[in-house]
Amino acid sequence: MTAPPTIRPYRPTDRAALYDICVRTGHEGGDARHLYPDHDLLPTLFAGPYAHLEPDLAFVVDDGDRAVGYIVGTADTATFVHRFRTEWLPTVIDRYPPLTAPPTSPSEEMIDLLHRPERMLVPELVDYPAHLHIDLLPSHQRAGHGRALMTRLLAALAERGVPAVHLGMVTANTAARAFYDRLGFHPIPVADAGPLTYLGRATHDG
Repeated sequence: MTAPPTIRPYRPTDRAALYDICVRTGHEGGDARHLYPDHDLLPTLFAGPYAHLEPDLAFVVDDGDRAVGYIVGTADTATFVHRFRTEWLPTVIDRYPPLTAPPTSPSEEMIDLLHRPERMLVPELVDYPAHLHIDLLPSHQRAGHGRALMTRLLAALAERGVPAVHLGMVTANTAARAFYDRLGFHPIPVADAGPLTYLGRATHDG
């Protein structure tokens, strides 16, 4: 009898699975591999730097064979942005050099974002210093794993004295919005949010 999936801390050996999950869920919750020929590009922005810079705030769903979902985050967005620029970017700049012209493809748009980590410093989010990214393969969604991952990260943030957390989600991803609503997230008004909706909540209940 197969054991049920479990939540555990991220390990460096999970890196390939982490990257795979990220790109397979990177287009409004669905597979983004057709949009980004380099399948490491999205994870280089939205998964890798968190696991590298703040591994203590990275957790995975393990199905007994590999990671099938993850949550990653940072306790302090401003510090993370500084470390992203000074510690993470130098490790990937040879593979993804800065653009010399405005982006003209989905991949170039992501490379442009990669070189502008300061975009994460949104004034309206100052009261929500932590932020997170969470992804689950479709085969393991709607089984309580997302809630379990979120509970684990929120507890870790609360233990560090972090009062609140935010996330940015593609507004068109209505399934994700319903998930976050169920977990107690509320909208945070942000001027010029573009295609994103920002949500936040306290790291503790009550």
